[in-house]
Amino acid sequence: MKRQEKAQIIEQLHEKASRASIAVVTDFKGLSVEEMTILRAKCFEVGVDYQVVKNTLARLALKDTEHGELSEHMKENCAVALGYDDPVALAKALADFGKENKKFSMRFGTLEGQFLDSDGVTELSKMPSKPELLSSVLGTMQAVPRNFVCLFANIERKFLYALTAIKEQKEAA
Repeated sequence: MKRQEKAQIIEQLHEKASRASIAVVTDFKGLSVEEMTILRAKCFEVGVDYQVVKNTLARLALKDTEHGELSEHMKENCAVALGYDDPVALAKALADFGKENKKFSMRFGTLEGQFLDSDGVTELSKMPSKPELLSSVLGTMQAVPRNFVCLFANIERKFLYALTAIKEQKEAA
């Protein structure tokens, strides 16, 4: 690989890492090309960049980002997954692939500058995703006005029942 190609890889990875809110380093040793293609497709579906890169290039690229702490721990073959919008989506995609394929493992990561070990990334994958959290907040917010409307509807309904009962009493008499 030429020096210019290496500089371009470093620059691209640095730009991606600067925008990413989460970065996870994974071990892909023993995976076939087909399995790696499946993993990349799953990552692409949730908006994650998954890139196999040499450790020295990754160290240089991550150096001045909030994921710089990762460079200290990079050893052997590894790949970097970078997530931008929803950190839980990245963790879930990698954890789901890890359940299907025992050769794959998550080593460590950083979430907005905080170091996560493999257990931390796994715990992150068990959290509800951003759309699930937003839907539960929206449901909670809608509950108050809905209950308020139902309260007034019940008052009117009871008043109508009382008027109907009075009408039936007068007709019977």
